[in-house]
Amino acid sequence: MVPRYALFGHPVAHSFSPRIHGAFARQCGVAMDYALIDAPAEGFAAALADFAHAGGAGGNVTLPHKVSALALCDDASPRARRAGAVNTLVRRGDGWYGDNTDGVGLVRDLATRHRHDLRGRRTLLLGAGGAATGITPAMLDAGISELVIVNRSPERANALADTLGEPGRVHARDWSDLDALDSFDLIVNATSAARTHASLHLPPSLVGRNTLAVDLGYGEAAHDFLAWARSAHCQDALDGLGTLVEQAAEAFALWHGTRPQTDPVYELLRHELLVSGTD
Repeated sequence: MVPRYALFGHPVAHSFSPRIHGAFARQCGVAMDYALIDAPAEGFAAALADFAHAGGAGGNVTLPHKVSALALCDDASPRARRAGAVNTLVRRGDGWYGDNTDGVGLVRDLATRHRHDLRGRRTLLLGAGGAATGITPAMLDAGISELVIVNRSPERANALADTLGEPGRVHARDWSDLDALDSFDLIVNATSAARTHASLHLPPSLVGRNTLAVDLGYGEAAHDFLAWARSAHCQDALDGLGTLVEQAAEAFALWHGTRPQTDPVYELLRHELLVSGTD
């Protein structure tokens, strides 16, 4: 029987993940079935249990389940525990092993594909949910000098900052403080503003002469933030397509023991976004 894998989230119909893992499987000669499972927050645990009962071998987890997924794992990697969130599941015996590949995916995309050195960058993180928690440890390990976390619910920003355990380097601020903050070398948008049709209203004073702006979304979901970044004259403005492909490759390696080549898949999806006019 072909091993079964799936992406859990709400919503998930838009996801490129089946295309990405299908391309990886063909490249590596691996047989796998990959499905999308749309599960609202209150139904995630039951959906995951049903998937395991049906022989599920592994899965990916996206919004809004990354934080709650950790609690459903019997064991987890150090980076998942440090992040407090899981985006990759591996079936081991009768339980789930959780990992988080978001951070390594982001850093690999920025450093390897786009040749951006993160060392010494004063960084602003917009958002403190599951997408944000997964990338923060890797950014700190990559050498950013300071991390300022801003979230519309300040208690979540405070909780994330406390979890990271580096009070001299990581700070939480209120969204209302944005106008008073100095410029940053790296600005990462990890909010769900695009999904909720909310406006970020970011001041251009956040941008310096060498600012790199990154949205963890891609396509239409990243359009507004990247438009702001370009209008504010950021040195570079990138979406999260490369991060998506790189974190998927890391998950694929956990499942199958081989890491696929990511550039051909990235280029294919980038071309499709350009042709569709959503890039």
